[in-house]
Amino acid sequence: MRNILCVTLIALLGGCTSTSVTEKYQDKRNDIINVKDKVIEFETGNVLIGSVSRLYMSNKCLLIADHKSVDKQIHIFNKNDFSYLTSIGNFGEGPEEITVMGCLAIDEAHHQLYVSDHAKQKIFSYDMDSVMVDSLYKPQVKTAMNETLFPSEYQYINDTLSIAVLIKPTSTSTFNQFLGRWNMNTGEMIPMKYTHPDIQKKRITFAASEKAGIYVECYTRHDLMTICSLDGELLYNIYGPDWDGGNGNKLQSFGTVMIGNDKIFVSYCGEDYARDSFPTKILVFDLEGNYLKTLETGYKISDCCYDSFNNRIILSLNDVVQFAYLDIDGII
Repeated sequence: MRNILCVTLIALLGGCTSTSVTEKYQDKRNDIINVKDKVIEFETGNVLIGSVSRLYMSNKCLLIADHKSVDKQIHIFNKNDFSYLTSIGNFGEGPEEITVMGCLAIDEAHHQLYVSDHAKQKIFSYDMDSVMVDSLYKPQVKTAMNETLFPSEYQYINDTLSIAVLIKPTSTSTFNQFLGRWNMNTGEMIPMKYTHPDIQKKRITFAASEKAGIYVECYTRHDLMTICSLDGELLYNIYGPDWDGGNGNKLQSFGTVMIGNDKIFVSYCGEDYARDSFPTKILVFDLEGNYLKTLETGYKISDCCYDSFNNRIILSLNDVVQFAYLDIDGII
């Protein structure tokens, strides 16, 4: 009797290990809701912002980074009513000026804004309380970046942990890209444990959530989304209907990734990369990567960010409307 039980247990265990729950294939994502009439434009008043802009959301403010500005490069708005508050980040080569602006990151606990300058290979720190009241405020240097391995994008958690897209130049015009854990205090950068074995040339976007304990990595040229723990342990690979086995690179796939409350939102194109197309759709998943909905905005999405307090997505558009928002309540 004991031998029979042992054999049965071994068989059950063998069955569990041979059936992977990490690989999810989604042949269809056709639950499409047209939300164009729910995309509400908002104005930036007298603040003129170029077409190449990035959106960032803090607990209190919406920040718009204007990468083509030759004056103030970061514009700050009230996130509830989009009223203009102030602008910072002088363009230039001076000691407190930003020459080639990279990404922005926010330290909510200490009310700090971090701005990368890839010409100076430095990250500047702005006190968010001070910039609101002092028009002559000058930023401080937070840290220097290594020219041989540096973060192009990162999500700040604390001074010893940021989840970052790391760039390793391989020539004057080529580079390798991968996700890693970055210690801003020491400069230590550790690549994440998991990387998909079928992708040779990695081009990604990502989002991380300390609350959910995950990061979501999406490929810009492949219909693949990977969900991992913050330690880099693989949880799920999500393969979409346009998954090419990792061999092709002609598809313009995922754009901006957002983790909002209990959902993952990702802008998605699905067109030929050569057409220079923009995403118009936002795919919605749960935190395990299960597909829920497709939101068709009808507009070309340049960038977007999620406002968890108001449960809405803020949109930067390359279209007849430049900035808009989409309330999620009542849609999902």
